Amino acid sequence: MVSTYPGARRTRSAARTAEEGIKDYIRTHRLRPGDLLPSESELCEAIECSRSSLREAVRTLSSLDVVEVRHGHGTFVSGLSLEPLLRGLLLRITLNPDRSLEHLRNVIDTREALDLHSAEEMSSHFAGRDMSEHWEIIERVRTIAAAGQTAVPEYVAFHQRLHAGLSNPLLQEMAGAFLRIHIDCLRLLELAPPRDFPDTIRAHTDLLRGLQAGDADAVRAAVRDHYIPLRQLPE
Repeated sequence: MVSTYPGARRTRSAARTAEEGIKDYIRTHRLRPGDLLPSESELCEAIECSRSSLREAVRTLSSLDVVEVRHGHGTFVSGLSLEPLLRGLLLRITLNPDRSLEHLRNVIDTREALDLHSAEEMSSHFAGRDMSEHWEIIERVRTIAAAGQTAVPEYVAFHQRLHAGLSNPLLQEMAGAFLRIHIDCLRLLELAPPRDFPDTIRAHTDLLRGLQAGDADAVRAAVRDHYIPLRQLPE
């Protein structure tokens, strides 16, 4: 049970104020990922908070990937990744078993929407380029499938190389995050990846051909074909 003792509420309020103070300090001083924050005493003075409130705020911001504590070196601005979003979504999906598959389908829909949205830019980016690495991955997937195994690392590598062609770094990160959520959900829910490899390989092959030809319509059609087997989840 969460304490409703007035002192506990004041402590939480002070820590929350310290959190906002640290974020404001990062903004106003234009700090970037990897930059060192002031010492504990200096930061307490700068944002006018107690050491205990500051330490609690730093713990919270560390869990949110806003700051990174390196013992013996100090507190740094973190990479500000989407890792907290990923962890939160995974918890949300797996917390309620009755709705886990529904939430997983939402993740798959989001992945498809991101890929469809990116089709135009990816087609322009890869048109006429050497995509031999992508073709090599497809061949490895084909070989692994012929042996009756799944090729999750190769699947991830393939999509990561495609996402690298996007100019929007947030879109790159979102696509990568939802890919990881999808893979981790299958593992946590103990669901086997789709084994309809011929269709999957065909869709990836069509996707690469569309990208090299700069044909966004062909890319979108291949994306839709790719997600059909991914939606084949148990009822």
